Amino acid sequence: MIISAMAPPELSAAQAARIALTAQGFGPRPSAGTVTRRQVSRIVERTRLIQMDSVNIAVRAHYLPLFSRLGSYDRTLLDRAAWHPGRATRMLVEYWAHEAALIPVDDWPLFGWRMEEYRDGRYLHTRELMRDNRVLAADIRALIGEIGPSTPRLIESHLGIEREPSAPGGWWNRGDVKHLCEAMFASGELSAVRDANFGRHYDLTERVVGEVAQRRIDRVDAHRQLVTNAAAALGVATVADLADYYRLKPAEVRDVVAELVEDAALQQVSVRGWKDAAFMHADTVIPRRIAAADGRSTLLSPFDPLVFFRPRAERLFGFRYRIEIYVPEHKRVHGYYVHPYLLGDEIVARVDLKADRAAGVLRVPAAHLEEGRDAGMVAERLATDLATTAQWLGLDGVEVGSRGDLAATLAHATVGASA
Repeated sequence: MIISAMAPPELSAAQAARIALTAQGFGPRPSAGTVTRRQVSRIVERTRLIQMDSVNIAVRAHYLPLFSRLGSYDRTLLDRAAWHPGRATRMLVEYWAHEAALIPVDDWPLFGWRMEEYRDGRYLHTRELMRDNRVLAADIRALIGEIGPSTPRLIESHLGIEREPSAPGGWWNRGDVKHLCEAMFASGELSAVRDANFGRHYDLTERVVGEVAQRRIDRVDAHRQLVTNAAAALGVATVADLADYYRLKPAEVRDVVAELVEDAALQQVSVRGWKDAAFMHADTVIPRRIAAADGRSTLLSPFDPLVFFRPRAERLFGFRYRIEIYVPEHKRVHGYYVHPYLLGDEIVARVDLKADRAAGVLRVPAAHLEEGRDAGMVAERLATDLATTAQWLGLDGVEVGSRGDLAATLAHATVGASA
């Protein structure tokens, strides 16, 4: 896709990686001290979303991106920002942005077109479910309006729904309530908060996002803003990268990108080694370095916005990553739930992590070094970061297993780090 008639500026692969890291909030570590709500807000302003996932092997996915950027912080900061604001203004709301994700409350109207698709057209199952259960949906909404945030089970109890899903017609069943609540969430009629066990409690959208629920943004303007947001969050990106960030259609994104380039909101560039054209937000700055010596090293969530689009992670860092949760154990290459390890502006290793809360230990069943890296240097830094991670999770120590070409060196370094 060529938009500019002139040869676009060329970036090196290293420059592209540094641009992406800076855009995502991986600048110099903040000064020591308690992480504040304002610091959380600044990261969210950069990433625009935090992906959620139900897996809880080491820590739930939505907590780790802030840790990766800010260091150890009180996880209730994020809980309060998203679900339990008290007297503070709610900062985040859950919706289908990338996958299930936390997004700024002010961005919620940008997904009105997606809510309409769930309600009216694109998703046949959702459309039919809502069409065929209008009375039940009205009852659910009225009940939640009366009693407040509710789980499907609580709704069933109040509505007197007791039949099993296999029961014949004439009564609604438990499956109807659960799936209908999910459909009402997708269509924007309900929003959600989470409890301590990550259980979803549905509430009226207007109670969760306030007057924002009344804002309307048409599809064209919403797509333009979403692509602009994605470009700022990614720093430098292909059309595929921009489309993936909010799960937009590439053809629509391509048209929006052309308009944004014409308006000078985006600049077309080329990145050495990238097959496709790339684009930078007009405000993007090319940093000189993000060096390991500057103290920037951290573990990443597999669902961190920096790496959740696997083709982009491979282009930026030469890092080929696949989730192996559903791979039979004897066929796994790197482990069950593997975290990339970022050192400076490179991903230099990957570690399989598990929080053994009963034993008070952060276990590392497997550790693998990326090709061409210095095992001793990486292990020394990684051991320190694992100890910090364990402390943040309320665990007493780190134990390294035997799998992987970095395991033995890391185990030795871990002993030194804890001495």
